[in-house]
Amino acid sequence: MATQPISGIQFVTDSKGRKLAVQIDLRKHRLLWEDLSDGLMATARRKGKSVSCADYRAARIKRSRA
Repeated sequence: MATQPISGIQFVTDSKGRKLAVQIDLRKHRLLWEDLSDGLMATARRKGKSVSCADYRAARIKRSRA
């Protein structure tokens, strides 16, 4: 099943035609890239240590007074 090419998006393939990477024209698809980037950051931080809202606020107030 062939897909229609999308203006401003180009796939990089290997010698067997398998998609390896994608090039995105950021002038045309800036919002798409921002969404992808946000999703990648959220996934990367998923296993990170969380901070309660109260702890964050206390630390923020402490930093602003210093």
